[in-house]
Amino acid sequence: MTPAVIAKAEKTKRKFLKEFGDDSGTEFIVTGSDIPELDRMGVRNLGVERASGRDGTPVNLESDPKAVVIGNIRMGFGHYRISIAMASAARSLGYHPWLFDLHSFKETTGGKIIAKQNSLYSLGSRLSQQYALFNKLYWEPLNSEGFRKLSYNAVDQKTAELMATPCALLPRDIPYVATHVWPSQAAIHAGMTHVVNAIPDNWPMALHLSEGAIHTVQTPSSWFGYKTLNGMCADRILKPMDDGSLVYTGHYIDHELVSNLEQDTAARIARLSSNSTKRVLLTVGGAGAQKELFAALINSMLPLVEKNKVALFINVGDHQSVFESLKNEIPALSRANVHANDWDETVSFADQALRGDVQGIHLFWNKSIFSAVYATNLLMRASDLLITKPSELAFYPVPKLHIKRIGGHEAWGAIRSAEVGDGTIECPSTPQALNMLDLLLNGTEALTLMNESILTAAKSGIYSGAYRAVELAVAGRA
Repeated sequence: MTPAVIAKAEKTKRKFLKEFGDDSGTEFIVTGSDIPELDRMGVRNLGVERASGRDGTPVNLESDPKAVVIGNIRMGFGHYRISIAMASAARSLGYHPWLFDLHSFKETTGGKIIAKQNSLYSLGSRLSQQYALFNKLYWEPLNSEGFRKLSYNAVDQKTAELMATPCALLPRDIPYVATHVWPSQAAIHAGMTHVVNAIPDNWPMALHLSEGAIHTVQTPSSWFGYKTLNGMCADRILKPMDDGSLVYTGHYIDHELVSNLEQDTAARIARLSSNSTKRVLLTVGGAGAQKELFAALINSMLPLVEKNKVALFINVGDHQSVFESLKNEIPALSRANVHANDWDETVSFADQALRGDVQGIHLFWNKSIFSAVYATNLLMRASDLLITKPSELAFYPVPKLHIKRIGGHEAWGAIRSAEVGDGTIECPSTPQALNMLDLLLNGTEALTLMNESILTAAKSGIYSGAYRAVELAVAGRA
């Protein structure tokens, strides 16, 4: 790094220290708690609290040789979804998974930094959908080329030193899978030795590098981009990443989805063959963006819903304001079946949808982040089509209609999905999305192709990335 980049990194760290303080001298403890929504998967949650005045129950991970920690943050829903996939895979392999969300540790310096950065990122996502010029001149370039630079990573690496305090409370050699680069960098700074940095996107960016960790990627093209650090320092040709520091694993998918993939796909094909009601799942992103596009898509399907040709599942996550706004904007939603903040009822509905017929419109909203994220995963198994931006969901084994991306990096998720055959190309405009939706709902060719492609991909292990990431963390670096 140049002296200017180093100076900028050190200045940024000093700025955050001044704003949020230094927690390195504060006595914290690790606490454990259940996650009711993920109880069926055996996943529990770790907290970090001040030793004085704590509310949680202390937990000793040293005493559990099967413990695996999933380091994550909330920044949208994607990193949480990947974390749940890793935890699910770990449990299926006989380990005891714990989620470790640095963002949730509100009393730590790192937690405060992440909260600020997440707020800024969410704002940028919303503005990018409201103002085309902002998106074109700032947001798209930042999310594709800005984050691609090694100089950007250098600043993050230095800032992540301030996030290391919670990780220093964990056993140094515990298997640790990070689903965002900051928890990975923090763990390395804390001296942890079995760190896997699970890179989420298909567009190689230096943002996601965590020196000292095992990096995993979901696609071969991403592997080549990261291996050569392609484009991360302008036009310079850089030394490749060390052997063993980068592994292509396949897509990060929950065990529940992978283990039931064949029967769920067979059910979709059977519904297509019998011309049964098509179940369409729409997920409104964590930033609450693209509401107008979703409204157009929903309105276009209302006549098909009336004829029982389509059933709609709409998950707005934990954004009640989006939930209310959609109902106000689309009068027909006032007649929808509302599943509001009732996790047991949501689980029951998803289970019933796997076994029987479904009709009408179903709106889902849950206050808990775990419910908000995992409702989509539960509903996915019984859905014939998922409508989503090409984010982490682009890698999931369900037929997908990819609407406009939020950030240039997401474009490559749709490209990957279309090449595998389990999703469409990206549809960046409302007319294109409506045209593609018409193709998918008023015929059988496209959805049949996607389902057959899912079966082919599964046989080659494309959806087994979460298992491999966990196994790498358990083994550690050679």
